[in-house]
Amino acid sequence: MATLEARGITAWFGDHQVLDRVSLTMPAGQVTALIGPSGCGKSTFLRILNRMHELVPSASLAGEVLLDGDDIYDPARRLTDARKDIGMVFQKPNPFPAMSIYDNVVAGLKLTGVRASRDEKDYLVERSLTSAGLWKEVKDRLRAPGGGLSGGQQQRLCIARSLAIKPKVLLMDEPCSALDPTSTRVIEETMGELQHEVTIVIVTHNMQQAQRVSQQCAFFLASQGQPGHIVEHGDTEAMFDSPIDPRTYDYVNGRFG
Repeated sequence: MATLEARGITAWFGDHQVLDRVSLTMPAGQVTALIGPSGCGKSTFLRILNRMHELVPSASLAGEVLLDGDDIYDPARRLTDARKDIGMVFQKPNPFPAMSIYDNVVAGLKLTGVRASRDEKDYLVERSLTSAGLWKEVKDRLRAPGGGLSGGQQQRLCIARSLAIKPKVLLMDEPCSALDPTSTRVIEETMGELQHEVTIVIVTHNMQQAQRVSQQCAFFLASQGQPGHIVEHGDTEAMFDSPIDPRTYDYVNGRFG
């Protein structure tokens, strides 16, 4: 677990500025929800937090991202270290479909250059699948292909794959938007259990979900032609019950967005 802190993040795609001086502290052991209408830079901000933004050829940024005080963009720091410490779960479940459930979980080890014995892998697979709330459902078919699972199970397999490399932070980009209500509930319960071992940052369009799973919220907004910025952030209950900014009130109460 670690505290993640963004300081003065400004981001561009080519000449188009998408974020303007966004600063936010995401405390260790808490779930931070990023809310706001589509197109206000939430997903871009999330990708900046583990150096995925720079995969886009025209992308650039200014500002700092500190993981327990260390800048993940420090030139001396390897990119793989940032990705190992800060895992990512995407909107659409993306397990390797032909690869077995077992091999899906340990796939991240190869990518980050971690060597592990067979026993260590067995332990890691059970631990990661248990943490992701999937072990009981798949323990008798670990050699079956990951693509054969249901959508909700595939998303939990992706969470297990992220957890296997023991990240300090887990970023989740609308992890439930492609799932049915039952699977969504299971993922939310999983997040509740996980926050004791990993710091979570989630982008969600679902206000009820933000209320249920997070301890703090940040409300992003991009006015006409302006880049995204944070209007207000703080304790989730306070943001929903007594926000300071009227635009936050309107958004969380479904008046726009």
